Amino acid sequence: MPATAVPPSTRRELARRARDAFPPMGVFVVRNLASGRARVKSSRNVPGAINRLRFELGLGTHPDKTLQAEWNAVGADGISMDVLELVRERQDAAFDYAGELRFLEDLYRLELEQGGAR
Repeated sequence: MPATAVPPSTRRELARRARDAFPPMGVFVVRNLASGRARVKSSRNVPGAINRLRFELGLGTHPDKTLQAEWNAVGADGISMDVLELVRERQDAAFDYAGELRFLEDLYRLELEQGGAR
């Protein structure tokens, strides 16, 4: 076995840990740096949502035509996507993560409307 190979048992353990890990869910903001326009979004997988957003915008196929037009006008460097807050894992199995995401999204939208979003 080469020195860089990982034993099968270790690979299985690493795969199990990755599969069972708590997903990075939370709220993020998409800002047009030129106009200052911002949108608050939430996701159960923030890095995946941001990656998908960048991919769709890059292809020119994003369903939000206004955001797509902004992307086309200012380019990738003119749009920032930043995580505002991640939801931490709770011990309570009945915790409503979807409700928490809705609450945080509403909270940050309100803060943004009042001019104070990070």
